[in-house]
Amino acid sequence: MTKVFISMLFMTVSSWTYAQHRLSVEVVNEKQEKLTHASVSVSRAVRLQQQSDKDGRVQFDNLAAGRYQVQVSYVGYSIQDTSLRIDKDQVIRLQLQPLSIRAEEVLVTATRAKSNAATTFTNIDKQTIEKANLGRDIPYLLDQTPSVVVSSDAGNGIGYTSMRIRGSDNARINVTLDGIPLNDAESMGSFFVNLPDFASSLDNIQIQRGIGTSTNGAGAFGASLNIQTDGLQSKPYAELNNSYGSYNSWKNTVKVGTGLIQNRYAFNARLSRIASDGYVERASSDLKSFYLDGGIYGKKQTLKATIFSGKEKTYQAWYGTPEPLIKGDRGLLKDYAGAMEVPKGAETDRLLSADRKYNYYTYDNQTDNYTQTHARLHYNNYVNEQFNFSVALHYTRGEGYYEEFRPNDKFAKYGMKPVVIKDSVINKTDLVRRRWLDNHFYGATYAFNYTPSNRLKMTIGGAYNQYLGDHYGEVIWARYASTSELGDRYYFNDAKKTDFNIYGKVDYSLDKWLFNLDLQYRNVHYKIKGNDDKIKNIDLKDDLNFLNPKAGITYLINERSNAYLSYAYASKEPVRKDYVENPMKSFPTPEKMQDIEAGYRFRNEHFNIGANVYAMLYKDQLIPTGTLNDVGSALRINVPDSYRVGVELDAAWQISTQFTWRATAAFSQNKIKNFHEYVAVIDGDWNTLRTDEIVYKKTDIALSPATILSNEFVYSPLQNLSFSLRSKYVSRMYLDNTSSKERSINPFTVTDWSTRYSFSALGLKNVDLIASVNNIFNKKYEAGGYTFGNLTPTGDRVYYNFYTPQATTNYMLGLNIKF
Repeated sequence: MTKVFISMLFMTVSSWTYAQHRLSVEVVNEKQEKLTHASVSVSRAVRLQQQSDKDGRVQFDNLAAGRYQVQVSYVGYSIQDTSLRIDKDQVIRLQLQPLSIRAEEVLVTATRAKSNAATTFTNIDKQTIEKANLGRDIPYLLDQTPSVVVSSDAGNGIGYTSMRIRGSDNARINVTLDGIPLNDAESMGSFFVNLPDFASSLDNIQIQRGIGTSTNGAGAFGASLNIQTDGLQSKPYAELNNSYGSYNSWKNTVKVGTGLIQNRYAFNARLSRIASDGYVERASSDLKSFYLDGGIYGKKQTLKATIFSGKEKTYQAWYGTPEPLIKGDRGLLKDYAGAMEVPKGAETDRLLSADRKYNYYTYDNQTDNYTQTHARLHYNNYVNEQFNFSVALHYTRGEGYYEEFRPNDKFAKYGMKPVVIKDSVINKTDLVRRRWLDNHFYGATYAFNYTPSNRLKMTIGGAYNQYLGDHYGEVIWARYASTSELGDRYYFNDAKKTDFNIYGKVDYSLDKWLFNLDLQYRNVHYKIKGNDDKIKNIDLKDDLNFLNPKAGITYLINERSNAYLSYAYASKEPVRKDYVENPMKSFPTPEKMQDIEAGYRFRNEHFNIGANVYAMLYKDQLIPTGTLNDVGSALRINVPDSYRVGVELDAAWQISTQFTWRATAAFSQNKIKNFHEYVAVIDGDWNTLRTDEIVYKKTDIALSPATILSNEFVYSPLQNLSFSLRSKYVSRMYLDNTSSKERSINPFTVTDWSTRYSFSALGLKNVDLIASVNNIFNKKYEAGGYTFGNLTPTGDRVYYNFYTPQATTNYMLGLNIKF
């Protein structure tokens, strides 16, 4: 190992002594006018990227001799992609040709933070997405960005996954696809399991932390993901991407595209399948999806239709693993068996002999089944250099159920009469039920962009969306069926939600100063009527109006660095379970937050860094109590005063053409002031005697780590060969809001390794061989969990902790072929 290390060090140091060259690029349009802020990248093993200055120029220094790929892009022009061999200092001029921008690009631009915007964001390009896309869900592709924590029910990143940014969960992370909201209108979560392998159709992702800029959708409260799908390909292409790895995990993807036909039409298609047995017992996934688009691309106008769909079948694994199987105190398992209501006999024996991969469920079809199909129509009109606009229509159809076996359930719960057999009255039965969600989501989005001068840009945009959702349950089998019939619904309720928003943005520059003003108005109408699984005769309505102002200022220190300061205020409605399953039996209050962000950015050819501080000050924040409902979703309550404050760092250093180092760091405090906890006092016969109140003057918000670090080293000894070593550290996370170490997730560090080799052969455009080994040090860790418990009459605390264990050492192998 010492010799290997010395050899690698020698090669790295030697690379610094090789001949270094300079490449200067000047970007102009068809009229030979210089284009400012064009994106120019130079790629070999590692990608370097800059924006052109006021003279349309960029300069890359210290480039080793070899062949490079030079790519230039600018809104309103076709992408220029050139292969260039560099063996001396060179100056080149690249001329871009006009091309009407894609319909969705205006919408994406309208809701996306610009390069010098006074907000905190990270951009992830297509190359980075492709390198990591071996089948794991989209949250895992974002794991190396600041303040992100990801978790997987199955343990290996396939199937149901979750993500937190700055401690904010999925319900507060707004996701848009080409400017159209993805978040579920009721739960406000974004479930990428419903769109398996969507990463294979992506061009880039922008992550805005904090409130960010005004956008479409309901979840923009803690962070936003602004996702843009693949750009227009001018030439025909075909791709075949395959992966295989641990736990019988497979990913198969086929992509084809016509390129521009008659310089006017283009069509693209993708077909994908992902399957895995999962790390946790029986936590299997069977995921299928397709993507189709077709467009008419004129000089000034574009019309594009898109349809994509995903179908998922996942075995339920949200219940988690009892703490004794995680931490080794197996003597407590019998107590846990009682709290979990595990049937005595074989099931209790199975629990007592289990390991950390234990799954509470054993019924063969204890699965979640859901199909979601999206249809979109984008129209764009690039009127002139000062004015363009875009509108989009969208429709999403979702339908599915989760099926579960219920032992010894009461007939009364399902509206069925007891069964009388001779002299015996049977009040309970084993049964299998399905709980359905059947919904429609449709609407329109729009954006108008006006740029009267180089100093001023104005945008008006917004959306009107409506959601219709039916929730109902069926018993499909029962040991004793009573008087029930197939198709009977033991509960039914329908929900309707309309969401209207309009926003205006103004960007103004004066010398070295950039000023941003942003104002959004949202109107939300939500109603539920009918019977729920537990609550009958629901008749709930809520009408809300929100005014969300934002303002920022950026100072351009020089062409390579800037500093910014921003203030934003936002309000957000509760989600469905806050209304229906509120632990305090009260009507939930909308959340309100003030977000203050200040930061500094620096970038040159070899080094870039972003540093920012933030204060997210909440009023009536809805925070998790630590307990879950019966489908694994966290129950929440309003707390009057709470805050999240912290500092984030995001840096990359191109040490040489062979060696790159990237790192992020996030340090934060996430606190509730004067938190009131209500705990039931229960006697030995499980009778509730009373409820005690415990007051905490200041305590940590559940599942919000104070420190998150990531680190990546990339070594490229050859032009087409790279090795990557990534690590992630997450500090302690508390399962509830009491700052109790006894009810917490231990800190963990995970290290992954990957290698990638690219080449051309046998007429193939490109072949990628990829190998990835995750958790190379075989760390046993957990990334999520929950807790419940009570007090005894003598005041002792009894609690039961459950965790989502993540996979130990596992691998994925990939073979990607481009024709």
